[in-house]
Amino acid sequence: MDPLSHLLSLYPVRTALDIRCRFGAPWVLDHQGTPRGVAPYHLIVHGEAQVNGQMLQTGDIIVFPHGDAHQLHIGDPAQASPMHGTPGLLRFETNDGAGPQTDILCGEFRFDADGSAGLLAALPPVLVVHTAGRPDAQSLRHLLRMLQEEAETPRGGSAAIIRQLASALFALLIRTWLEQALTVPGLFGVLAERRLQAAINGMLTAPEKPWTLEDLAEASHMSRATFARLFKQAANATPADVLAQLRMARAARLLDDGQPAGAVGEAVGYQSEAAFNRAFKRQYGVGPGAYRRRAPE
Repeated sequence: MDPLSHLLSLYPVRTALDIRCRFGAPWVLDHQGTPRGVAPYHLIVHGEAQVNGQMLQTGDIIVFPHGDAHQLHIGDPAQASPMHGTPGLLRFETNDGAGPQTDILCGEFRFDADGSAGLLAALPPVLVVHTAGRPDAQSLRHLLRMLQEEAETPRGGSAAIIRQLASALFALLIRTWLEQALTVPGLFGVLAERRLQAAINGMLTAPEKPWTLEDLAEASHMSRATFARLFKQAANATPADVLAQLRMARAARLLDDGQPAGAVGEAVGYQSEAAFNRAFKRQYGVGPGAYRRRAPE
């Protein structure tokens, strides 16, 4: 498994696509802030939209990983005509604006707010991906087109098809973002730095190993000092910090699968169950047993 696939498998995300918008200018779409772990997104299917002083065009995708309140609009929001919606496969929102049209698909990425804290911390407040005219976004562009077709002309199985297509959206979005972004923070910064991929892949595939700085530097064919400096620059964290985070993410998934805490601790590199319990509680605020018994989100 490649490093990005392995990393994303540690942080499950559920994707909801539930609103289709068709607005004539002037229009405004206000979005309230969402709870931690709920990240709204908007796919600009056709036309343009302005948000946070940035103009989005056909094929652009904007995500608010930390659920910040935001406003999309074209023209003077004060002059926008009221919206009205109708139910359907996706709720259809429209207005009476006579100006140029904008079509948008809206939904949410839903994370385990506690278990995915490390992943969310590595994402910026606003994430924008461009697909129009970009060879590196071809797969994502195809996915958007298929979602649009199923949403606009629903047939038998459309609900299931939209659900399955939307489930691939986050992974494609993150891959394209990594390929487009000039700088990438946190965990994703390590993935984006090719010289560190052997080290991060080792942590991901064998978190139970007693990795040392020397081991990771050797896997990356660097001196200890060069590796430590490059890793800290890319991740804004030490290799030990990132390894601990990945171990706890893996532990959370194993606990979700019903495995006992002792076996989970051993599987992620802890010889003592007490040491594992302390490390897990530092990361998630509760011990492994309480985490496993929590109500599913």
